Amino acid sequence: MSGYRTLPIPDGLDGMRVDAGLAKLLGLSRTAVAAIADADDVLVDGRVVGKSDRLTAGSMLEITLPAPPQPITVQAIPVEGLEIIHEDDDIIVVDKPVGVAVHPSPGWTGPTVVGGLAAAGHRVATSGAAERQGVVHRLDVGTTGVMVVAKSESAYSALKHAFKERTVDKVYHAIVQGHPDPIKGTIDAPIDRHPKHDYKFAVMNSGKPSITHYEVMEAFRAASLVEVHLETGRTHQIRVHFSALHHPCVGDLTYGADPTLSKRLGVSRQWLHARQLGFHHPADGQWVTFTSEYPADLAAALEKLRDEG
Repeated sequence: MSGYRTLPIPDGLDGMRVDAGLAKLLGLSRTAVAAIADADDVLVDGRVVGKSDRLTAGSMLEITLPAPPQPITVQAIPVEGLEIIHEDDDIIVVDKPVGVAVHPSPGWTGPTVVGGLAAAGHRVATSGAAERQGVVHRLDVGTTGVMVVAKSESAYSALKHAFKERTVDKVYHAIVQGHPDPIKGTIDAPIDRHPKHDYKFAVMNSGKPSITHYEVMEAFRAASLVEVHLETGRTHQIRVHFSALHHPCVGDLTYGADPTLSKRLGVSRQWLHARQLGFHHPADGQWVTFTSEYPADLAAALEKLRDEG
């Protein structure tokens, strides 16, 4: 539904807010109508109205509806630094570099794992939405490390089930500010979208259950290297949980990291790395484990911390 429309406001909408009334009239969400109103594309009797203005029955409504979004497609573009750790008939295990999304999404114009695999001639499973085919789990754009992509349809089903049932062993290493106390523990706190910032998440009572197990491996003067086992896999889970403990990942300015420390260590993103991934291989059920080494920027920051003591 796109283009220009003009119609009288029916009696049933008299007195309603613009966003609520037009959502009902046009079958759109209130958020979508609010966005149209914010763009000055809703007129009543020739006058621009806001989303919270009231409708009057019999008045003439003019509305310009946006064009439908274009379908998201995978661009087969080579990705520098995307390494294949393991490949067989069912799975591809990759080492994801920083600055690479797992799959295309609205607003993302950078490189993607699925695009990089396509450019290198790797076939992946066709299950899932077109732009996410073969994807069974994700890493943030700014998080590096090991991840698996399904090649066969049977592997896609088996791995999706394994991640859902939490039978996958996901091990991350993170450097967090300060010294978590206790040095070994579990963070059990629900996570939902941040109430004020769409791009962030937060610990919220209304959120989905989220469980993070951690253990301090090495303590430095200003920070700690921790090993993390994820029981659940919420977006930004490790970053949100450690931020809630007032020990954000070093370099993670989105979640409250100290920019001075980040600069001193030469880190321009969160110090968070998907270190190891273990799961039952979808072909024969054998347990397999894959490991990723620290990339250069994270390794250099860790050495600086060790040098500082």
